[in-house]
Amino acid sequence: MGSIGVSGVRSSVRSRGSSSTTTSDPREKVKDCCRKLVAFMCTQVGVGGLVVGYAIVGAFGFMWIEKDWKNPQNENVAKLHATCVCDIWNLTVSGFTFNETAWRSEVDRVLKVFQNDFAKAYKEGYNGRINEDLWTFPASLMFCLAVFTMIGYGNIVPKTPMGKGLTVLYAVFGIPLYVLYFMNMGKVLASTFRWLYRRLYECSEEGVGDHDSESNLPPTPAPRIIVPSTACLWVMGGYVLTGTIMFAEWEGWEYLDSTYFCVTSLCKIGIGDFVPGANILEALNSGSQTKLIINFVYLLLGMGLIAMCYNLMREEIRVKMRDLKADMRQWLEDVRIRIISSYRRKRGY
Repeated sequence: MGSIGVSGVRSSVRSRGSSSTTTSDPREKVKDCCRKLVAFMCTQVGVGGLVVGYAIVGAFGFMWIEKDWKNPQNENVAKLHATCVCDIWNLTVSGFTFNETAWRSEVDRVLKVFQNDFAKAYKEGYNGRINEDLWTFPASLMFCLAVFTMIGYGNIVPKTPMGKGLTVLYAVFGIPLYVLYFMNMGKVLASTFRWLYRRLYECSEEGVGDHDSESNLPPTPAPRIIVPSTACLWVMGGYVLTGTIMFAEWEGWEYLDSTYFCVTSLCKIGIGDFVPGANILEALNSGSQTKLIINFVYLLLGMGLIAMCYNLMREEIRVKMRDLKADMRQWLEDVRIRIISSYRRKRGY
């Protein structure tokens, strides 16, 4: 008995020591922190913050890489301009001054050469801006958004080999992250909108219905409430209308152009002929980044709303298909019964 008691005490002391060692092990603490961090990043708040942080880090990265690239067409156009001015000056100080017809003919020839060379330089990438002005933080942020959301405006593209390689890696890791955000945000917004619609439905006269409080009959179960597709279309229409007014006021676009930009961006078509940025850059230089933040949030939240509408419409389609299947079964059963009844009447049963 004594030996058993001593061994039990030793085993208990050993187990306590091992548990304390495991608890105080720094590697276990690091693993536990990593598990908690990964679990948090998989939540809606974590994924949203990760997407925003990913875009900001990418914007600073592309700014740092692309700012030192020199467009060779800028120097070429400067030479063309200087040559054109020099030729016109030589024609002016020469003997053509007293012959207006000959002077006009030679100046037209010089300007036509300059026009053709300038058009060729424009096709080869001249835009009249240096890369430091082109790759500002708002433009870089919009470029990152266009990459991992697969919009692909194409109004600003990397020119350096490092920038192109970084774009490939940025898209490889950013697109799965955006898909995770798209799915999580769609579920959250769908559940929230479904709850709001259910509350409004129950508070309306149609949801309450006429019932007799004095009746002894058991209460009927509440019907399943499905958000109709028209409600989703109204939500998306209101969101597009908000973006139309916002971009029309900020960018000076026509309302049709602003609507065209909102629809093509939220549908991830990304034609690129209309991209916000000019007036937002002026606001950024003046110290106000509110428009930039609202613009960025508008596109991200709008894609979340598209995911919400997709989830809600899919649910409605599933319910309608299930009801259609049940109706088809009932209809086939009725047809079968009618055929049997008709056959029996003919046979005189």
